[in-house]
Amino acid sequence: MQHGGFACPSERGKVHIEPSSPSGSRPSEKEERLRKRKKQNMCSDHIICQTGNVVLCHTQYPPFPELDPMPKYADTMAAGIDRACHASALSSPESGYRPGPFVLPLAQVLSDCSGSNETVYGLLVSIMGSFTVSFLVTILCIFSLQVWAVPHGGWSNSSASRVMSALQYVPPITYQPKPSGIPYTIRNQSAKPWLYRTTAPVTHSTLAQDSLCASSSNTSGYWYEQIGHNGQSSFMDSKYKANYTVFRNVVKDFGADNTGKKDAAAAISAAIKAGPTNGPDRSSSSMGTTGQPAVIYLPAGTYLMKSSLQLYVGTVIIGDPTNPPVLKASSDFKDDHIIYGKDPNFGGTINFYIGIKNIIIDSTGIGTDKSITLLDWTVSQATQLTNVGFNMPTNTAKHVGLTTQYDYNSNLILNDLWFKGGATGMKLSGQQWVFKNISFSGTTTGVEAGGTDIVFLGCRFEQGTLGIDAQGTSGSLTVVDTTGVGMGTLISSSSSSTAGNSIVLDNVQNSGATVKIGGQTTLSGNVANTWVHGHLYTSKNAKFQSQQGQTVTTSRSSSLLSGKNYFTMAPPTYQEYGTGQVLNIKNVPGIPVYGDGETDDTHNINLILSRYKSSCSLMYFPAGTYIVTDTIFVPAGTRIIGDAFASTISAVGSNFEDESAPRAMFRVGYPGDVGVAQVSDMVFTVADVLPGCKLVEINIAARSPGDVGFWNTHFRIGGAAGSQVESKCTSDPNNCKAAWGLLHLTTTSSAYIENMWGWTADHDLDGDNPQTISTGRGLLVEGTAATWLIGTGSEHNTLYQYNFQYARNVFTAMQQSETPYWQGAGSRALNPAPWTYLDSSDPDYSNCAASDSKCRMALFERIYGSSDLFLYGGCNWVFFNNNGDCSGDCQTNAIDIANSTSIYLYGTNTKSTTNMVLEGTKVIATQSDNAGGWGGVIAGYLYDS
Repeated sequence: MQHGGFACPSERGKVHIEPSSPSGSRPSEKEERLRKRKKQNMCSDHIICQTGNVVLCHTQYPPFPELDPMPKYADTMAAGIDRACHASALSSPESGYRPGPFVLPLAQVLSDCSGSNETVYGLLVSIMGSFTVSFLVTILCIFSLQVWAVPHGGWSNSSASRVMSALQYVPPITYQPKPSGIPYTIRNQSAKPWLYRTTAPVTHSTLAQDSLCASSSNTSGYWYEQIGHNGQSSFMDSKYKANYTVFRNVVKDFGADNTGKKDAAAAISAAIKAGPTNGPDRSSSSMGTTGQPAVIYLPAGTYLMKSSLQLYVGTVIIGDPTNPPVLKASSDFKDDHIIYGKDPNFGGTINFYIGIKNIIIDSTGIGTDKSITLLDWTVSQATQLTNVGFNMPTNTAKHVGLTTQYDYNSNLILNDLWFKGGATGMKLSGQQWVFKNISFSGTTTGVEAGGTDIVFLGCRFEQGTLGIDAQGTSGSLTVVDTTGVGMGTLISSSSSSTAGNSIVLDNVQNSGATVKIGGQTTLSGNVANTWVHGHLYTSKNAKFQSQQGQTVTTSRSSSLLSGKNYFTMAPPTYQEYGTGQVLNIKNVPGIPVYGDGETDDTHNINLILSRYKSSCSLMYFPAGTYIVTDTIFVPAGTRIIGDAFASTISAVGSNFEDESAPRAMFRVGYPGDVGVAQVSDMVFTVADVLPGCKLVEINIAARSPGDVGFWNTHFRIGGAAGSQVESKCTSDPNNCKAAWGLLHLTTTSSAYIENMWGWTADHDLDGDNPQTISTGRGLLVEGTAATWLIGTGSEHNTLYQYNFQYARNVFTAMQQSETPYWQGAGSRALNPAPWTYLDSSDPDYSNCAASDSKCRMALFERIYGSSDLFLYGGCNWVFFNNNGDCSGDCQTNAIDIANSTSIYLYGTNTKSTTNMVLEGTKVIATQSDNAGGWGGVIAGYLYDS
């Protein structure tokens, strides 16, 4: 299209900046998609527009600087010009952004874009005329932007020329998160379970226990498709609540074609976008983060895609795992991604509660000469990507499976995926990940890995040129139980004069070049034990050794292994179950359970779990908030599965108020129990300030690895609708001891935990309330038989994030943590305050001076009296003191180890701490001695091992 007679380059080579919709009219799908993309850093780097004597040079300055700060190159390119171009793109009735008038003289544009000045402009105009100078300025702007490195949030204007830097969203040392939520404008303000709640009535149930076992195998298709669904958004305004459906079958409910003959994209998009039938849709930013859960179910079949899908927070796409559906891009596919995972209403670091599982994404119908990315996955914690296949043609330089290219992001885990063909499997740029059980076959480059702390666990690379390009991994790369077959090079990295770019290989099988550093082969062949490149500490030498490649022995505990590898397990789908073995907990005759965020469901949930604890049963908790006033007991033989990050157990009441006698909200087994207890897709929280609430306690031990497990199950304290913590805990942690602790793995437990985020809120997901919350403890691990923690995070808890107390036989792969933002210099509470009743496992901070605010901050890891701990990939981040800047000098101590044996830490990273590791009270490793990555990097730390 034309602006003042001059053509504006298109976004992605096709989509142009359209004029605003007429007042009162609804934007077209095209306008809406463009607005969303512009709104959060998804438009092109160099849209140039001219209106009369004004040239607008757009360099992706976002309209919401509080969510995404000005790029560092802004002093070279006028912010006003940036905003002006955004104004032309975003001024529509529903954009939520109302820029003021803008008139920028051409001379200013010339000066900003080319470094010239008004005198030069006047001379040029007198010689060549205004239009010619406008044209030259446009060319200069384009040239300037093309030769600069890709800026924050940027990529080139066409899919054909776009180049993503692996370092693009690896956050700089000065990075600080600026999270905020979006108000839940259609919430039910009268729903206050902490004040008003009813008790579910009880009558005798006539349903016999053995009825759940009537069908011993699945003969009727996938149970999740067959059963009834009655989930809800518990805190939605009653005007809309009854008209909102969580579960959507794209074929039955929206008419999607699954034969592969007709375009299905529009129908699937309609399923994703649908809100209450009498209210706003899910793209409208009116339901906050937690108010719009949606399960988009794809029955088996092939879905022809002529355009892309856009996801929003609260969306989970689920396919039939018995016959995974295929999203197949058509030969005339018009976009450059098949799925956009990032919700454009939110920045990447606050894109939570999004999932995709049990599907195949296919680009083989698109020409090998066309640039296409199958999935944008610029999301963060409490997301799930599992059992997904990426099918691409071979011999292409332009098909990419997955990218994280649209913003900063803070993810934990991607697991159980496969990539076939393509130029690159995954192009990554972000903070940290563990990649578990991922295979690449015939992919030229498996992974371009930009990040601070990256772990590969149980992966396979075959028939490719390069497995892992780690030149953008600034901190540490840890590769465990991984195989390369027929690869040119397995790992390529950069040389470094600091502790950064560390590499740890543990049980790696490969023929040929295994590691190249700076283009030179450093290691070939297999690694039978552990190979360390970077700073290494051993008990025999308290001073680090800078290793260019040394083999050390890691004596793995046999109880943690399957064969020679660490045991891992895919999230269970229970696809072998028939519908007769699945019980919807809200549909048990005579024992009503509501999950409505108002009714006390404690007694009836316990009654059902006790009555139907047969090992052949699967308890399905539809989406909703289940209010409980006392402990929910999960007996041996129980399997529980929920919906869409929205099946929430929420504690309230006086039983959870005494911090001197903490009570579990959700107790799994009794001490000494052995058997099966599995929990998937659930959320645990509190509806009030409850200093005596221990959210989850696991006592039971698995008979076989994986029998006791939690998958994709998360904690949230505050920061959301349905909890008084959201509105009550806004300033002083002394007045907000919201929960005693998140998770306790007791001495008798043996559990497998994968993809778990323990989050005490630093911001309000559903509004703009400040959040200053004190949760006493993160994860307390005392288990001795065998414990697996894979892809876990524990953030903003007061005394510690991870505490291994007399624990034995523990394997972790990626443990990410952050200190509470309110701690540090200027805080109203110094540890252990505000907590006064300390458990024997709690650090008392007596090693710190009484007024030393930076010493009295939450430990990231505390290891005491433990043995045989194998901890791979530790991320220990601190950003603030008292919610303000601390200029990179924020916290004194990160990790404390004492009275322990056989402790192995590989790939440990810190940000803004003074001391990385203490042994008791003795400082062993400082961040300054191990400078690299996001602050400090230790490739290997072997304590008494």
